[in-house]
Amino acid sequence: MPLETEETIFTWGASPLKFGAGALDEIGFEVSQYDVSRVLIITDATINATGIPQRIQDQLAKQHIESEVFDGVHVEPTDESLYQAIGYAREQGPWDGFVAVGGGSAIDTAKAVNLITTDGGELTDYLNKPIGRAKAPSHQLKPLIAVPTTAGTGSESTAMCVLDVLSMRVKTGISHWRLRPTLAVIDPLLTMTLPPEVTASAGMDIVCHALESYTARWYTTFDRKQPEQRVTYCGANPVSDLWCEKSLNLMSGSFRRAVHDGADDLAARSEMMLAATFAGMGFGNSGVHVPHANAYPIAGLVKDFRPGGYPQDEPIVPHGMAVSLTAPQAFRFTFDSAPERHLQAARWLSPSAWKRHDPSEQLPGVLVDLMHDIGIPNGISAVGYSEADIPGLVPGTMKQQRLLTTCPRTPDEDDIAAIFAGSLENW
Repeated sequence: MPLETEETIFTWGASPLKFGAGALDEIGFEVSQYDVSRVLIITDATINATGIPQRIQDQLAKQHIESEVFDGVHVEPTDESLYQAIGYAREQGPWDGFVAVGGGSAIDTAKAVNLITTDGGELTDYLNKPIGRAKAPSHQLKPLIAVPTTAGTGSESTAMCVLDVLSMRVKTGISHWRLRPTLAVIDPLLTMTLPPEVTASAGMDIVCHALESYTARWYTTFDRKQPEQRVTYCGANPVSDLWCEKSLNLMSGSFRRAVHDGADDLAARSEMMLAATFAGMGFGNSGVHVPHANAYPIAGLVKDFRPGGYPQDEPIVPHGMAVSLTAPQAFRFTFDSAPERHLQAARWLSPSAWKRHDPSEQLPGVLVDLMHDIGIPNGISAVGYSEADIPGLVPGTMKQQRLLTTCPRTPDEDDIAAIFAGSLENW
């Protein structure tokens, strides 16, 4: 019998999905299967201009479902932008359900709108500790259908919502299984016109989701929890491992193709969409660790970096890009905790990983080669940070204890500072 202090249980969950070219044209039928008559479509101005939300409205109208479009989603949501969306939903409501159309920003915004308009309270009630109070929603939320238009975040299958808290200049999130979308409608045709820069950044989010999940702390090494204490991130486990493997194998064959010839390669786009969802099914249950924890202050403290392919009206380090910038050095730090997992993950992502004779360099080397090939900036110095900024970045990482707890080797402030220093340049 296991000791009472040893964990023996893991949890796993994901949204049902409808996947394939043309899936969007069946969304009216899918929404009609729920008890809804009035739906709010949540998107951003760029996606709204493509006509995709109007196509959804037309499909809903055929099922006699009324709908309106809110297109005020902010790329990389903030507490301010979420409250704007929540305010619109409250003023124009009530709503029976929601449809999120866009990247992770739109889907996460819809999760927050659904949470606050259904369960009440303020964002700070639900934000992860120590920034918020980590309150759990008291009951089931309204139907939320997620329609991703980028291949990256996996938000269509996860129970997390990520945002910047502007007053604290820190990125954090809300995590609870009730936030998970009711259904994901995934149509690769919606990604065919994504700019290469967006494809590259979002794709690095997929890669890091799968790598961090697969190398996360094993679930049985955590202290035993009571049922009410169980969180979405429960550590690497046999089920999440399967999805991470599938995701990395797909990315190995499709990522570079989607970046360099995505407008003409539906197969690559389809594999990227599958990989994003598979990685979401992995990390959305096991968890991520150091690269994601570091990404929060990298994005939150951005100075004047404006990447191509994104809106130029304000500085931004896109999430997937921010995650990738310290990933090579982070996996050097975690290598000794599970060498065989790091080596296996490297070989899934690149069959030539074995050519690096130093085992600890196989995964970092594969990542550096990939990032160089797809145009990711060369380290945090390329997005505006210097060695002098590192003391300001470290506290933002250390606030992400929900993520760092999942790391197989627990980092302290000096460890995180060393990872940032080693990531000023990656090649």
